[in-house]
Amino acid sequence: MGKFQVNLIIEIMGRPPEHVKEALRNLSTRIGSEKGVKIKSQEIHDPIQVEEGKDLYTAFIELSLEIESLSTFTAIIFTYMPSNIELVSPEKIELSNVELNELGNAITQRLHHYDAVTKQILTEKDILLKRLYEFAPHLFKKQEQGKQSQQQVKISKKSNKKSTNKKAKKRK
Repeated sequence: MGKFQVNLIIEIMGRPPEHVKEALRNLSTRIGSEKGVKIKSQEIHDPIQVEEGKDLYTAFIELSLEIESLSTFTAIIFTYMPSNIELVSPEKIELSNVELNELGNAITQRLHHYDAVTKQILTEKDILLKRLYEFAPHLFKKQEQGKQSQQQVKISKKSNKKSTNKKAKKRK
């Protein structure tokens, strides 16, 4: 299979604006140093302030790349997570079963990694909430009261449905 001509857009957010622009320059350098990747052109756009963010800025870089292989293309996508990907050429791609297996395994591996990270974060969140409850239970009282009132609303809705159903049965 020949080389891939790819256009990517990668966006980042942060502060101050100088750091955002510098981060994009560093990102471009990292991508260009990847084995099997050649930067054909790049354009770094100036940071603009996010409307609802406190002193947050967003900027993006447009990159035109020449990539040696499908596995390198996949690695670039997973590593740098671009906002937009345009495969310019080749127009048609023919894959062997080995190449498709590699692609499928790369995707599956990444999904398993995300799943493990998500589960770990949720477990840590639960542990932190339990510890926080031990040291500051007063922070949870309003939340518990809110849950109780929600449960009461659900119970009253259920009892209304039951009484409505009983009335409907009596009419028949």
